[in-house]
Amino acid sequence: MSESVRAIERALDILLCFSQAKPALSLTEIAEQVEMSKSTVHRLLATLETKRFITRDKTTGLYHLGLRFIEIAPQVLQDIGLERWTFPYLQHLCAECGETVDLAALDGTQVIYLQVIESPQRVKIAAAVGQRLPIHCTASGKAFLAFMPEEQVRDLVQEGLTRYTDNTKDSPASLFEDLRATCERGFAMSEQEYEQDINAVAAPVLDSIGQPVLTIAVVGPSFRLSKERMLVLGQSIRATVDAIIRDVGPSALSRLVSNAVQLSQKG
Repeated sequence: MSESVRAIERALDILLCFSQAKPALSLTEIAEQVEMSKSTVHRLLATLETKRFITRDKTTGLYHLGLRFIEIAPQVLQDIGLERWTFPYLQHLCAECGETVDLAALDGTQVIYLQVIESPQRVKIAAAVGQRLPIHCTASGKAFLAFMPEEQVRDLVQEGLTRYTDNTKDSPASLFEDLRATCERGFAMSEQEYEQDINAVAAPVLDSIGQPVLTIAVVGPSFRLSKERMLVLGQSIRATVDAIIRDVGPSALSRLVSNAVQLSQKG
């Protein structure tokens, strides 16, 4: 590894020391975290400060991330877009399970579909991007509800639970029982609750404080998507969720979701 590449790597290690839990660090703390001498760290910090990626509080002597990040963050978020980030993960999940895969956000008392990867099978189910469906009887909706504070859930369903099929959970008691089971296993299932002969399984994508900001669902005809198969696919969806959170990061993901929902509302 060349010396210039090594210097870049060390500078990045310094930037990665900062977090929401530790937004301000001393020279000693940074040197200990990156396991470098204070003189080397001080030299790299000086360079980062010149480029405004780092700022130093003259009163306390503590270092913070600089305003340069605020300047470039909108460019990054605008360029990548939520769909660009999530597409490879959803495409891989679709190929793995052979069914339609949906990405949805919460918009009031409805879920709104932001991205749909259609099943390669001849008999398939696919929502349209921008389509809105009720929150209480879809797998995507219940994946949101199960991981939200109970008071917030009661507010969302206080206007009543419309019955769409014989399987719809149309009473608060039955819905909350379902949500408890959903929370325990980590994913929601809908067995012909919104439409006959259509089943779905969905898991939430949680932000840095544990709130659901997205859901990923697999949907298909009930003759292929049995309860036993949904229990297996639920684990595959959770693995996909974990990969997205790991690679994108909870904070950036929340911002991308907010931007995507705003764009869908304008559309």
